[in-house]
Amino acid sequence: MSEFDEQYQQAIKKILEHGVEELSQRTGHKTKILPGLTFELEAGFPLLSLRKIPIKMFVAEQIWFISGSRRPDDFLTKYTKIWSEFTNVDGVISTAYGYRWRQHFGRDQIAALLNLLKKEPSSRQGVVITWDPADDGLNPDVKKANVPCPFCFTVNIIGGKLCLHNIVRSNDMVLGCPADVAGFALLQRILAAKLGVETGKFTHTISNAHIYDVHYQAAEELLKRKSEQPEIMLKAEPNWFDRAEKLDEKLVEEIVEQIQGQYEPQPPITGLEIVL
Repeated sequence: MSEFDEQYQQAIKKILEHGVEELSQRTGHKTKILPGLTFELEAGFPLLSLRKIPIKMFVAEQIWFISGSRRPDDFLTKYTKIWSEFTNVDGVISTAYGYRWRQHFGRDQIAALLNLLKKEPSSRQGVVITWDPADDGLNPDVKKANVPCPFCFTVNIIGGKLCLHNIVRSNDMVLGCPADVAGFALLQRILAAKLGVETGKFTHTISNAHIYDVHYQAAEELLKRKSEQPEIMLKAEPNWFDRAEKLDEKLVEEIVEQIQGQYEPQPPITGLEIVL
């Protein structure tokens, strides 16, 4: 069983057995919750194999983020419709992560991050923010589902390896978490290759790790499954970052092919309801 499969299964078990069950006033669903849950991963590429995860979806999504676009029709909708619920009448997603990283705050945080770590690899100031305190959250009278979940990540080069710590305010553990972990681990590898360094530890910290009531049965099924998945090795190329900025469709295929050749997932769990 891979490092991520093992840690993920332990997390699901802990939430089911020790999580606090509460009603979400916004969604109307009960959830079992644990605060402050963390994955620490560095053995291989963390792609869950306890159920089949659509590879092309998270790969295309992360490439779209790197481009800084906030229009899914520019690229993303060719691969997934998961952001369609959040797209306004002008075809724009106001809280698109990549747009927030690269344009929203009046600076290109990703370009600045790369420049910082190129000139000062020992810097401890490699912080990228997605959450906009001028607009996101903190208002009980506004019921918005579309606010960033992964709201911040930090990047450090330690021992010649790029380490990325993703910080998530809220994670749906059955549907959202596996895709978020894989997507940001891919970002880590793309940034490392661009800077010419190795990939180090990936840390994924969740403030509110929850399982929705409609996913309890699926979570129990995930605990029963055993996986023989060996660690997946993903070798990023230095030009992947530049190609992602240009929304290169061939890049999606290359990354998917490299992962797909090593991926040995258990069957998908069908009928999983998306709670917004």
